[in-house]
Formats: sequence, structure tokens, C-alpha cells
Amino acid sequence: MSVDQATILAEVAAMVHAIRDDAGVDGEITMATRFQDDLEMESIDVISLAGRLQARYGNVVNFAQFVAKLDLDSIRQLRVGHLVAHIATALDGADADAGHADAGLGPAGRSA
Repeated sequence: MSVDQATILAEVAAMVHAIRDDAGVDGEITMATRFQDDLEMESIDVISLAGRLQARYGNVVNFAQFVAKLDLDSIRQLRVGHLVAHIATALDGADADAGHADAGLGPAGRSA
């Protein structure tokens, strides 16, 4: 089952609005919105977002692991769409793994 990125975007936008209390949030949050430049998120805000992602998606979406793969410039220019795509990919992978488990197969499609 493919995950709906529009739904994920709405959930992430709601999290950002709650964290920032709409301070620094001008207009609609879109896939092109940058966390640092457009939303003026600071490191404490990012930590709060990571906690909310953990609460919403559990261990399936590992924000720290996602950010650890990025260089400093990429982190500074990180867009909401990058995070949404990461979440969708992680959730799709979890759905596929669950399907394998339901069929008696491990994550790699081999017998468990």
C-alpha cells in the first residue's frame, strides 16, 4: 500500500505549527518549505519535531538516522518535502515488511 504524502505533509505541518506556535510560520507549509530559512526552526524545535515524529510513527520513522545521513549544508537547506518523502518511504517499507511477516517471510522475502 502506498502512503499518501499529502496526509503526511498535513501531519508534519500540524506538528510544526504546534511547535512554533505559528511564530515564524508565514503562510502554508508546503513540500518546498525550508525548516531553517522559511520556518526559522532552531535546534530545540527540531528536537521537539523528532519527538513528535516518534510519538506519531514509532520506531518506523527514525528522524535522527535520517538527519545523520545529511551533510551540514543539506541540513541547513532541508525542506519539508524531504522529510515527507523519508516518512513515506519508511512507512512503505514497514508495510512491505509486515506483508512478508504475514506470509511467513522475513524482511528479505526469505522464510522466517
